[in-house]
Amino acid sequence: MRAPVFVTLCVWVLSDATARQFSEEEMAAVRQRIKSMFYHAYNSYLDHAFPYDELRPLTCDGQDTWGSFSLTLIDALDTLLVLGNHTEFQRVASLLQDTVDFDIDVNASVFETNIRVVGGLLSAHLLSGRAKMDLEPGWPCSGPLLRMAEDAARKLLPAFQTPTGMPYGTVNLLKGVSPTETTVTCTAGVGTFILEFSTLSRLTGDETFENVARQALRALWRTRSDIGLVGNHIDILSQKWVAQDAGIGAGVDSYFEYLVKGAILLQDEELLDMFTEYDRAIQNYTRFDDWYLWVQMHKGTVSMPVFQSLEAFWPGLQSLLGNLDSAVRTFQNYYSVWRQFGGLPEFYSIPQGYTVDKREGYPLRPELIESAMYLFRATGDHTYLQLGLDALESIEKITKTPCGYASVKDLRDHQLDNRMESFFLAETIKYLYLLFDPAHFLHGGGAEGAGSWEEGGDGGRCVLGAGGFIFNTEAHPLDPAALYCCGRHARDRQELRDVLLGLSEPGGQSKPGRPEDPPPGQSESIALKPGERKTNPSLSCPVQPFSARLAVLGQVFTDDA
Repeated sequence: MRAPVFVTLCVWVLSDATARQFSEEEMAAVRQRIKSMFYHAYNSYLDHAFPYDELRPLTCDGQDTWGSFSLTLIDALDTLLVLGNHTEFQRVASLLQDTVDFDIDVNASVFETNIRVVGGLLSAHLLSGRAKMDLEPGWPCSGPLLRMAEDAARKLLPAFQTPTGMPYGTVNLLKGVSPTETTVTCTAGVGTFILEFSTLSRLTGDETFENVARQALRALWRTRSDIGLVGNHIDILSQKWVAQDAGIGAGVDSYFEYLVKGAILLQDEELLDMFTEYDRAIQNYTRFDDWYLWVQMHKGTVSMPVFQSLEAFWPGLQSLLGNLDSAVRTFQNYYSVWRQFGGLPEFYSIPQGYTVDKREGYPLRPELIESAMYLFRATGDHTYLQLGLDALESIEKITKTPCGYASVKDLRDHQLDNRMESFFLAETIKYLYLLFDPAHFLHGGGAEGAGSWEEGGDGGRCVLGAGGFIFNTEAHPLDPAALYCCGRHARDRQELRDVLLGLSEPGGQSKPGRPEDPPPGQSESIALKPGERKTNPSLSCPVQPFSARLAVLGQVFTDDA
């Protein structure tokens, strides 16, 4: 066993015995404070920054940052629904349809546009029924917000047109990829598309999106080192690693997150197997005393003994896999840093127990709160509620301004920066609210969650919103049931098309080029031959619950047909 290369930091130990217990009334009071925080930030954006991407909370004005499409409004839309504001959700959803145009001459981050814009629109589309919006027939397989998400994602597709399938980091929404665009991008910029793009493909029936996301994942998988690690930045054409630091933080984080969440959302063993092999190498080479360091991807030697604030998502991800003991201990370490500064600095030196030069800021990131939400759901330990209350009070005390909340430039003296990123409304406040609302419908329980499912799909044959929501890396919830619903209807339509085409041929024969032999258990043709009499098939009890799909001349097509 290798000896640690740093001094072990004493941490404050979480304990059920010492954790403060929050009553239902106290939790409700905290939720009201969180709502007030949201509306102070949200209304300040509307009053001072819309239609710009972001609010500048020190000068009370706005700026475009990631693409000039009212980013904060798109990112915050599903948070309105999470907080129960159906009226404003409806108003903003209509406003976005009238004002946002992706056919613009703007260079946009492929990664950020996907997680914030495509993810935000998909989530809002899937929550439209719960928001009491007028729905198109066939929803969730159609709808205006879904078309907006598809339009935005289609603008990103030129970035994936590379020999390796790995995407460029930036694309012009009007002109495509610039000939001078750099070929170097971060690992997360290659591997953070499978949730949004698969959702798009399953809802719309266009497999292009899921295919390019999978191709990128598989290309990245093939570049891992002999010891099973990936670096931080890669040349997408040569497939050479430009930055060979391996870790779980900035530039890599959401790649691992999407392997796990993609496996859950899509019930995909390939993605889970990828993560499992990565996790084995991560635990072997980067984990020291429940901290995760940065190491050289080929040798496993420590290159940076630092904790990055973006790594704080890891305990929550571990909890999804059932690795609670490890998740709790790592969370303890991260929480100790928060208590030291009132926030998580971007970089924290583990040997020195202090911030790293020029990385002392806290831009209102959500990751530690996100992990607290998952761990509270998994353990019921009210210590995670205490972290939530600490975070709420720190943000209120340190970052609140007359028109919003400002990023912290330096946690040592609490200097502020003139920026409020859209993820503050999309993630930080949402996770904070959900932490204190265990009965929320997104958790699938309680008064609002129990029995609050919705009907959807053709003829209302799908059960939606019953639970199991998966959050993308921008905290936009996706409903797995919707993916199954629309995918099933796509198969229905194909079956119907095949049947009708078969009936349209003389004698009920299939079109040329189709297999001559029918699938096992299925008659050669549903049309009767001359002189033939229809006989009823023998009945049997199906192993799976039976669902009559389509009947022609008495023959029933089921899932297995």
